[in-house]
Amino acid sequence: MGQNSRGNWVVQDQRGMCGGIFVNRAEALRFAMFENGHRPQGVLMVPGVFELDMKRGAGKLPRLPRTIDSQYQQRAA
Repeated sequence: MGQNSRGNWVVQDQRGMCGGIFVNRAEALRFAMFENGHRPQGVLMVPGVFELDMKRGAGKLPRLPRTIDSQYQQRAA
């Protein structure tokens, strides 16, 4: 989870199979928590620019640093 170059919040699983773009951090976190079974330790915050990449196949995302975030986010429409 992080922000893209346009300031939108991005959520994407480490396998590149699930994700979305959100207008605020709260909605992005709610989606991430929903998708991971409501485990805050499973949400990773990415520093810097984080672009949603729907072209990557499973297992192609780089390993991300483990950071816990405690806000809630909503699922993408």
